[in-house]
Amino acid sequence: MQVKVKLLEELQCIDLKIDGRQAEKDLLLQQLADLDREIQESRLSLDTLREELAALQGEKEENDKTLATEGDNIVRSEARLHDIKTQKEYQAVLKEVSTAKKVKTELEERMIVKIGEAELLQGKIAEGEQNLALLTGNIGLRKGEVQEKLDKLEAVIAGDQSRREETTAGLTPPLLNRYQMLREKRQGIAVVEARDGSCLGCNMQIPPQMYNNLYKGLELIVCPHCQRMLFIRAAETAA
Repeated sequence: MQVKVKLLEELQCIDLKIDGRQAEKDLLLQQLADLDREIQESRLSLDTLREELAALQGEKEENDKTLATEGDNIVRSEARLHDIKTQKEYQAVLKEVSTAKKVKTELEERMIVKIGEAELLQGKIAEGEQNLALLTGNIGLRKGEVQEKLDKLEAVIAGDQSRREETTAGLTPPLLNRYQMLREKRQGIAVVEARDGSCLGCNMQIPPQMYNNLYKGLELIVCPHCQRMLFIRAAETAA
């Protein structure tokens, strides 16, 4: 049983290394996701500006059509003035012309505002495209650095997994299941040292007879308080 417990101790060391490296891997993956999100947010912001510009251009086209229509109305109304015979009708047409010119002026003023807004958006878009290109290049370099670390880490984890398989080959399925269950319940620590009559996992005293049985190494001894599997260092056994 001492050999089995020794294998469990080695397995736990390997698993704790894998746990730490997996946490580091998760952090690197999160960094990659954050970098991708940074680019995506920049692209979405740029797309929003482009949509605003497209909407402005659509408004400008509609404005152009309305402006052209009002211009035609003014030309037709002014042409009619030469053929009008009554003062009342003449005044009515003059009012139509005046109203049409007023609408035309308002449309032209609105057009000037829209053109200014469009030019401002075009400037923002050009700046955004430049910033996106720089950001993409910079993030590409940063992602390359993170990916390099990730590749190295995955190679190390693969080595740890290989050693884990070699270690678990010497353990029975029930013992492995018990070990895994304890790791899940005890924050990754299933096997702990016993020293000076105490379990170093929970720092509680172990019954003397149970502690003496640890020296014999004939059976699996678990802490009666935290249920972790116990072992004694060779130095203490020799002493």
